[in-house]
Parts: sequence; C-alpha cells; structure tokens
Amino acid sequence: MTTPPRPTRHLPADAAGIAEAARVLRDGGLVALPTETVYGLACDATDPRAVASLYAAKGRPSFNPLIAHVPDVAAARRVGHLTPAAEALAARFWPGPLTLVVPAIPEATSELARAGLTSVAIRVPAHPVAQAVLRAAGRPIAAPSANRSGHVSPTSADHVMADLDGRIDLVLDAGASRVGVESTILDCTGDVPVMLRPGGLAREAIEEALGAPLAARAPVAEDEDAPLAPGMLASHYAPNARVRLDAGDVRPGEALLTFAGARPPGSEGAVAVADLSPSGDLTEAAASLFALLRVLDASGAAGIAVVTLPGHGLGEAIADRLRRAAAPR
Repeated sequence: MTTPPRPTRHLPADAAGIAEAARVLRDGGLVALPTETVYGLACDATDPRAVASLYAAKGRPSFNPLIAHVPDVAAARRVGHLTPAAEALAARFWPGPLTLVVPAIPEATSELARAGLTSVAIRVPAHPVAQAVLRAAGRPIAAPSANRSGHVSPTSADHVMADLDGRIDLVLDAGASRVGVESTILDCTGDVPVMLRPGGLAREAIEEALGAPLAARAPVAEDEDAPLAPGMLASHYAPNARVRLDAGDVRPGEALLTFAGARPPGSEGAVAVADLSPSGDLTEAAASLFALLRVLDASGAAGIAVVTLPGHGLGEAIADRLRRAAAPR
C-alpha cells in the first residue's frame, strides 16, 4: 500500500494538543496517541475512509482487525455486546492493558475496522492523555500500534516519527509508554474467555479474577486468512536484523539482547549489548523491550541474539513478541 505524503506535526500532550488531536480525528485524520502500553495510531473507527487511510499509512493487511478504544465501560456497551465474563473482566481491569473481543454492534464501528468480522475488539486505555482525547473526540477510536505494519512497536513519539513521519497528520507527545508491550487480548464471545494474545496484563491476574484457568488458543494466525484480533500474525514486531531466540552464545556480527546481567559466551565480541533489566525485573523488561530492539537494530548488527527469559507473569508477553520478531518473513 502507498499513501500520499502529508506534513506530520509533533505536538506536546497539553490541553491545546489534546483539543487539536480530537479535532483531527473528528475530521477523518490520523493521530499518533500515547497509551500506557505503546503509542497507537488513531482514527475514527466509524469512518471507513479514515480506517482505509490508517491501513495505507501502516501498510497493514486489511484483513487484520483493529481495536476500538473507548473512554469507559458505558461507551464499550455501545460498541459491542459485553458477555457476563466480559462485564466481570471490564469491572476489574478497565481502564487498563486488556482488550476484550465481544459480539459487535454492527452500526457502532466501520466494517472495515472490524475486518468484516461479527465481533469487535474493545479496550479502555488508562493513559490520561488517551482518555482525554477519547472523551473530546466523542466516538470510538481505532488505534493499532503507531508503526509500519510488522515493525517494532513504538514506545515514544520519536519512534513514531521514525516510522510514520510524512504519513500521518499529528503525533501527540507524552513521553515514554509505561507498560511497553501491547494489551492482553481475550476472546469473550463464548462462555469461557480464551487467551488470544498475552500482553500488558498477566495471565495470572486474569485467572485469579475469573477463578478459573483461561482456555488456550494457537498464538499465531499462520493458517488463517482473517485473524480474530489484532497482533496475531506470525511475523510481527520485526527489526531488520534477524532475531535468534534462546541464544546460548553470541555469534560474529550479532548484537546481544540480555536479561539480569547474563553474558553468554561471545558477548565480548557483540556488535552491541542491551539489558532488558539488569535487576531481573520483568516489568522493566516489558517496558524497555521495543525501545532496546530498536537500539540494537540501529547498531548495524546482522542479527540479534536473545538470551532465554523467564516465562511467568509479563515474561509470557515478552516471549510472544520476541517469537513473532524472530518468525520467518
């Protein structure tokens, strides 16, 4: 896909910036917004022309559905039919890094934003700037990550500009994202919620709230023409350098992405080294993941060796993003 060049303004997330972002969205434009997870590329989810423009700016396959962002549960109920499980999860975890897939109210969002599905993915973000823009815009806002499709997700306004300068109207700058990985996605269209994508809300917290384990689903959509939710394509979040997981050494020409100070054999010859969290904190690791992948990619290394990380808590989401970054393209 191609999109005509357009000047991209970079504004602070103050009252004037928020008001301008809402105006641009109401007029069918594209705005990069801060959320607590990553920066999102926002458009009016009810406007098919705006949605088509967003797909073109990202170079995103049009069969990949978009999350509808709303300011509260009442607004979510106007977009989709919240099942009892969805209502319970929304009451516990919204606003926050949790997306719920529920049966859609068809007229509430563009069919293109839903990629033709009868379900809709909904999130209530916790970031105060995102909340302010949503309330000022007064309509559901589609907002996938603000980067070229398949590239590393942005956790700062500078990351957005590096990927989308000249392709969108406005970037609203509120500093670095706090969580650093996208939202957890649950399919709540049936009686038992199903984990579609691990993310910024850990599985353990969700299962504690439900009082039961989540059902499992294949983590990627390699054999599906129409993913049920965003971020389910096999190859995603990919830097230019090849990513090698569970690396027990660092090979010539590789950079090293490590954790808790681990230095496997060959580290001394690495093109560059970045530690997700020297103290072994998975929350810090999640917040720094995409930024450090960009740093290592910019080093010119041919590959990035990644040490084995813990699999519990936010480690599940980190592992998911790294697995997709390493997938064949």
